Amino acid sequence: MLPLQKIHAGWCFALLCALLAGCATHVGPVNLYDFGPLPEVNPTNALGSGTVPTALSIAAMQAPAALNSQQMLYRLSYVNDLQTRAYAGSRWSMAPAQLLEQRLKARLAQAGTVVLSGSEGANTLPTLRIEVDQLIQNFSSPQQSEAQLALRATLFNGRIPLAQKSFRQQTAAASADAAGGARAMAEASDALINALIAWLAGMPLQK
Repeated sequence: MLPLQKIHAGWCFALLCALLAGCATHVGPVNLYDFGPLPEVNPTNALGSGTVPTALSIAAMQAPAALNSQQMLYRLSYVNDLQTRAYAGSRWSMAPAQLLEQRLKARLAQAGTVVLSGSEGANTLPTLRIEVDQLIQNFSSPQQSEAQLALRATLFNGRIPLAQKSFRQQTAAASADAAGGARAMAEASDALINALIAWLAGMPLQK
């Protein structure tokens, strides 16, 4: 029979190992972010003399594979501008490309456009196709970052491309963390969508 002291020491060691293993595998709560409520705006503010199309078909937004997950990406450009990283405890509520598509559709509807999916209206309506090139929080220093958003929009009539334009927006973050990046990205998306709608308003489409 083992001495009582050895049994006690062995039990304590096993308990310590179990506790350490529990700490190593413990996952804290994850913060989920989206672009927030749609701002109340006057649709004509960003359109000049143009008006939005009466109806528009929007194809599913295309994006690089990294933007089709819920990861919140950032880049420490002051360390290595070729490397992207992801926040460990923060995520988008859905893939950011989907958040941007949802925001665009809501904003167009707010401006007075009937929005249909690509499959619903591709044969009868102008179709807008968007490819997201960049959606990331970039740190130029440990204390300073900005949301960087870039996309290409192509307007089709059936299979015939009518026009294409690239859009880019950069918005400074109020804080150098995931929360600051999420808010800056929401502001960048709204500014870019307003520019996109203004571009659509200038297209020679049936209004």
